[in-house]
Amino acid sequence: MGRLAYLDCFSGVSGDMLLGAIIDCGVSVGDLRGELAKLRLDGYNLSATRVTRSGLAATQAVVEVAGAPAPRTLGDVLGIIDQSSLPHEDREKAARIFQRLAEAEAKVHGEMVEAVHLHDVGAVDAIVDVMGTLAGLRLLDVHEVFASPPLPAPAPSMGRTASCRCPPPRPSSSSRGLTRRFGPRTALQESSSHLRAPLS
Repeated sequence: MGRLAYLDCFSGVSGDMLLGAIIDCGVSVGDLRGELAKLRLDGYNLSATRVTRSGLAATQAVVEVAGAPAPRTLGDVLGIIDQSSLPHEDREKAARIFQRLAEAEAKVHGEMVEAVHLHDVGAVDAIVDVMGTLAGLRLLDVHEVFASPPLPAPAPSMGRTASCRCPPPRPSSSSRGLTRRFGPRTALQESSSHLRAPLS
């Protein structure tokens, strides 16, 4: 029987936060690099460092990418995943994740799922975040993941996020679309701040 993981997301979660938590739980950076090496993906480096944020000690995972991100379609991303030598279960889960992201992006931009460009979520660091998290959970023998609902932030914390097309208000339109469609058990539907990355 596998383990259960619980994410205390009192202030949100992102892909690199998940990788840092996985490293904190005992998966070495070397092991994650070994798993990610099974992807036909280069131009990045994964590292980790100990940090303190608001008095809390944690591991920060850093994905450094060389050069500007290349726009990818869903087919491009699925091709990278399918051509990897990662376990079938990892590839299957990743395909479902990116399919949902592409559907949300396509709806926001009024395009076909097959044609929409996955700018941020198709970038190298996003692929590393997703595949690294799936591999890390597998190495930890985690079979089920639960998360707390993030606490709402006051309206003045509204900000803007960078995008290739336009600077949308936080949370991004695709994040809201994913929440409405798939209804995560712990998602905060009406939060005025960007507490969860689209990959979460």
